[in-house]
Amino acid sequence: MSTKDYYALLEVGRNANIDEIKKAYKKLALKYHPDRNPGNKEAEEKFKEITSAYEVLSDPEKKASYDSYGHEGAGGFDFSQAAGDFSDIFNDFFSGGFGESRRSKAKRSTLGVPGSDLRYDLEITLEDVFKGIQAPIHYVTNVKCGACQGTGSEGAIKPVQCHTCRGSGRVRAQQGFFTIERTCTMCYGEGEIVQNKCKKCGGNGRRRDEVNISVSIPRGIEEGAKVRVSGKGEAGAKGGKSGDLYVYVKIVPHKIFTRNKADLYCKVPVKMTLAVLGGEIDVQSIDKAKIKVKVPEGTQTGTKLRCREQGMPYMNSNVRGDLYVQVVVETLNPKTLTKKQIELLKALEEEENVQQHPEGFFSKVKKK
Repeated sequence: MSTKDYYALLEVGRNANIDEIKKAYKKLALKYHPDRNPGNKEAEEKFKEITSAYEVLSDPEKKASYDSYGHEGAGGFDFSQAAGDFSDIFNDFFSGGFGESRRSKAKRSTLGVPGSDLRYDLEITLEDVFKGIQAPIHYVTNVKCGACQGTGSEGAIKPVQCHTCRGSGRVRAQQGFFTIERTCTMCYGEGEIVQNKCKKCGGNGRRRDEVNISVSIPRGIEEGAKVRVSGKGEAGAKGGKSGDLYVYVKIVPHKIFTRNKADLYCKVPVKMTLAVLGGEIDVQSIDKAKIKVKVPEGTQTGTKLRCREQGMPYMNSNVRGDLYVQVVVETLNPKTLTKKQIELLKALEEEENVQQHPEGFFSKVKKK
């Protein structure tokens, strides 16, 4: 175990930031890499030392411990381990040129490949929003094969380790001074081989199938809101976790009501005589209940009459918003009036003229 100063090994100051540490390691690693110095034990030892230093100083926790307690705090680094482990650290650093590292590959192989999240657009009515519903959802995705329990092998027998790459999913090839890693062509990067493929899924461990579930849509949900259904997305591969299903809500436009959060708005025709004299009208709310709405005398078109707590419920609550009834005063159609109604209207017009004593146009001109 070396007790050399890690900062000195990388030829940086103790105040060096992570970018400076990476730059220094890259320069020295390329210089002392065993593939560039075949048979040179000193270069190999130097490569191990700088790689050890980089692994500590590039990790915030290890670096802090090393800065405080030296090699004992960092736990040191055993140079007797296989050179391949140092190469893995090197490959992690140069992952852009060397592909996925063995350690990353091993981790992925252990945890499996997680399934993708899925999106489902659901159209519901305003009445559905008012009461909340259990919505039936139908979609097609990759599901875990029941015949092989996701193993891809007949009889659910676990795959065997690939003998070519020894489970890493990658093989090494010499190219000039460097050893380049490539995806194993025997197992296609999986690190394991299914010897007796499942007939149902073809060895994939997953298969396309229709999924039918019921999703709870809470009352009062807003347009564009999403409901997450855990584990109902695409099935994971190689024992990986399934993705989630996200149900996005779209509310179908209503024929009568418009909505603003928990408040509802509607337009209601009112007879001219009722608007003038005042009275009451019946309005049906979103829950089909009949509401008596008082119309003040002299009400004009566009007037909004407020009905408290007759709107939509707030999300997951029994408290409701308000209903606003906008008055539209109906104009009388002479074609539908009786002779008596027409006579009464004419009499009303004459009475208005008498009361107002309108000044004629020519009279106004004479005054000027």
